[in-house]
Amino acid sequence: MRKGLLVVLIACCGFSCKEKKTIKAGGKMQDFIISISNYARAQDPDFILIPQNGEEILFEDIDPEKGVNAALVNAIDGYGVEELFYNGDSYTPDDYRLGMLRKVNASLKVMVADYLPNDDTSASFQAADAEQFIAFPRTNSNYDYKIIPGTVHHENANNIQTLAQAQNYLYLISTDNYSEKGAFLSAIQQTNFDVVIIDAFFGDELLTAADVTSLKTKANGGQRLVISYMNIGSAEKYRYYWKKTWGLHHPLWLKKKYDGYKDEIWVKFWKDEWQEIIYGNDDSYTKKLLNAGFDGAYLDNIEGFYFLYHKD
Repeated sequence: MRKGLLVVLIACCGFSCKEKKTIKAGGKMQDFIISISNYARAQDPDFILIPQNGEEILFEDIDPEKGVNAALVNAIDGYGVEELFYNGDSYTPDDYRLGMLRKVNASLKVMVADYLPNDDTSASFQAADAEQFIAFPRTNSNYDYKIIPGTVHHENANNIQTLAQAQNYLYLISTDNYSEKGAFLSAIQQTNFDVVIIDAFFGDELLTAADVTSLKTKANGGQRLVISYMNIGSAEKYRYYWKKTWGLHHPLWLKKKYDGYKDEIWVKFWKDEWQEIIYGNDDSYTKKLLNAGFDGAYLDNIEGFYFLYHKD
């Protein structure tokens, strides 16, 4: 989701049944994230959670005019946003989304992943710096988050123990450029990023606690945070939990095709069957992250509360 969702809702001839369902689903997404946080922090009080996109969930009734949802904000540490200042075009900041993020920036670390029209990342960094956000601008060749940049913005040797201390981050959730796990780990180990966001799996293999620990020291000796990507709004057909008999509406909580992503299906994320995949038991995704020693989880497809009922 790249645009402010509530603006779209209001523009669509008032609050129809569809919009009411969207708002209700937004509340369920808030509850879902809070429950994941409670489960993870009961085992690791410092576990970090960073939802991505769908910023309206930061507010009561997913309405920025109704004030911040304190329970949700207290359950997370940061917020990730894509295409805030650039969306593959010239500098075109999304003022509506920017306004929402400014309301929570004192409490949460905002992490911006812009998509640039060229290889010049300096303006994207400047835009983020001006708002006291941190940025990972990506070019066309890195649209899928598979390349490690050659330089680190605000590079430092500090020990990063909380997300609030981070001055930069690496977003590397694709391993397509690496044929072996060792090469993938080594490439990250040689960098000085304060925060590393990666997938918990290399192919079908879950990274071990030793693998994750090996990434927690920057090349310059400073400590950093290692965060795992976790998709909570759509099911991915290549994940360990996927069953060959599953498909759209089988089971029924597999709700809707995800346009542009053939291996994903939007889910009714409030259903027990899906939530049990994500947290609450020893075989859950969150438990696997805790066992592997990740410092936190980057929660994707938060905007599922909207796309279950809308096309764009």
